[in-house]
Amino acid sequence: MDTFTQLTLNGLTEGSTYALIALGYTLVYGVLKLLNFAHGDVFMVGSFIGYGILKVLGGAGDPQVPVWLLLTLMVLGGMVGCAVLGVAIERFAYRPLRDAPRIAPLISALGVSFFLANSFQLMFGAQQYNYGIFFLDGGSLYTEGFNIGNVHIPLIAIITILSAFALMVALWLLVTRTRTGKAMRATSFDREAAAMMGIDIDRVIVFTFIIGSALAGAGGVMFALRVPTAASIGFVIGLKGFTAAVIGGIGSIPGAMAGGLILGFAEAYIAGYWTTRWSDLVIFSVLILFMLFRPSGLLGQAGIKKV
Repeated sequence: MDTFTQLTLNGLTEGSTYALIALGYTLVYGVLKLLNFAHGDVFMVGSFIGYGILKVLGGAGDPQVPVWLLLTLMVLGGMVGCAVLGVAIERFAYRPLRDAPRIAPLISALGVSFFLANSFQLMFGAQQYNYGIFFLDGGSLYTEGFNIGNVHIPLIAIITILSAFALMVALWLLVTRTRTGKAMRATSFDREAAAMMGIDIDRVIVFTFIIGSALAGAGGVMFALRVPTAASIGFVIGLKGFTAAVIGGIGSIPGAMAGGLILGFAEAYIAGYWTTRWSDLVIFSVLILFMLFRPSGLLGQAGIKKV
């Protein structure tokens, strides 16, 4: 039972991060019908922005500000930095190709991904960067927390899970309860009709990239709080986020959340009850099966073909 509880905690923590990445994929795809394969590298950039803020403010071991403020600044910095990066990617890599054949922006997305990964590898090398241990009075974020049976739930896992769910709920409320969200949904349904109704399509698309990239930046920081980051993590993490979006139903916000959690649980249980050597193989095999037999995902809807 303790093993199951520990694996469930691991899956929930990882799945929360995957869900944030999947939301970025599903937002952009929902509005533009574009698979933004540079999204995983935006996630990687967010983890490095958090690392830079951490070093400027003294490091995890001896920060110049309280730990809670430091973590908040790191997450906000990652979100703002990645939002700016997302706007730049949309403006220079995707907007000129908006009316081009669908393969053109896809190739452009792959080019942006390789550009970001190789640029950061040239600047920071191939080595891993560890945020370090954030100490509190009487302990650290990794030792403080509470226990369920013999399983210790560290404070860092609680922060990651609660922060991710808070961001997901905020996004859900934004899309379903605000005029901007209504404009996003209208643009997703029919871009031309939305423009005829007076919606500024360019503004909606830019805002979509801002939100999606900001979520990736937050996910990058929260991921690197637990696992060392490197310039090479973006591609695989991005593929897992894409897998989560496909499982849940790409274009569906609840589906992206559910897909991320399902992927996190699956990865944790496979690694815990079987082996870590085959976990990625199984995960990407699931992606292939969904693409073959249920491309609309669990909560997605099949596209309507206009005639």
